[in-house]
Amino acid sequence: MAVSLFDVIGPIMIGPSSSHTAGAARLGNMARRICGKDFQRVEFFLHGSFAHTGKGHGTEKALLGGVLGLKASDERIKDSFALAKQMGIAFSFAKTDLGDYHPNSVKIVLYGSKSTCSIIGSSIGGGKILISEIDGMAIEFSGEYPTIITRHHDEPGVVARVSAILSQYGINIAFLKVFRQYRSGEASMVIETDQQVEQEMLARLKALEEITRIIFVDMDE
Repeated sequence: MAVSLFDVIGPIMIGPSSSHTAGAARLGNMARRICGKDFQRVEFFLHGSFAHTGKGHGTEKALLGGVLGLKASDERIKDSFALAKQMGIAFSFAKTDLGDYHPNSVKIVLYGSKSTCSIIGSSIGGGKILISEIDGMAIEFSGEYPTIITRHHDEPGVVARVSAILSQYGINIAFLKVFRQYRSGEASMVIETDQQVEQEMLARLKALEEITRIIFVDMDE
């Protein structure tokens, strides 16, 4: 099995813990990329060890810094509270029990002028993360690849039609997972790809009758 340099030496980061700081910053940054930059307020609901020991590890500053667009290596993370106030971003932290999630987990809720968006994610070690929910929609992806997320009607042929469009644009699927609560209801699909994705292709996916929502997480941002 190949081992990357990242796995050997860990992430470049500000703070004492890859799980509580580097991973937390990535979770915040992922919330920003999924939900967008147009928000005026953010709430963090800390679960497990994030709630109990996170303050001493700088978890709150890292989460907020990530939401503001800072990377784990950015020295401004330690000043993220002051930076948010300068930007006019209101923020709050609360302890909660999210249920059966990894101990280093958080629910992040971003409030914009016209919409609200939320994610649940976990820092699983070594700076790596796992996103498990977007706006109440059960999903699962790592943020390591360009990722297309759909919400669609659970009908025969949807996966095949989506895959066919990706093939037409030369997009190779690294991982594909489908989630649903019950048969013939609403479902979600997570497609992690080996290539970046064009807006034209996303528009074609969105035009499919069965697709009700498309989210694209771009690794180039």
